[in-house]
Amino acid sequence: MKTVAIVVRTLRPGKTYEDFRKAWYHTTGFGTPTKMYSLVNALNPREVITIGMVESELEDVPSLLKIDAGQRTTHPLGDIIEDEITRYFGVLVAEDDFSAKGSLDYQPSTIGGEQTDLKDLSHILDVIDKAIKEKK
Repeated sequence: MKTVAIVVRTLRPGKTYEDFRKAWYHTTGFGTPTKMYSLVNALNPREVITIGMVESELEDVPSLLKIDAGQRTTHPLGDIIEDEITRYFGVLVAEDDFSAKGSLDYQPSTIGGEQTDLKDLSHILDVIDKAIKEKK
């Protein structure tokens, strides 16, 4: 299972992406395949968007959230970013490659070439929702 977190933060006036990165950078790894992507919004350069993709078992989600919460406690961002933060959390259900030129035929949801089993999606989302709410 791959979970995805998209977090949108706005830099305080006078702060830079490098200021953000120094405060945000994780100094403890998650112990599972994890990629983080950072973007600066081209239409609002004060806006920093981070996209985290974590591959884990469903039962590992609460412990991974605790690692992330610990990082925010030891690396506070309050002096760097505005108070309002937008967060999106989800489960990856499809990877689509639209690189080919020309028309494409519809394809069912797949990840890594394997068709996505959507029958347990509601349960998975409920477990993640509960873990996130318990973290707060």
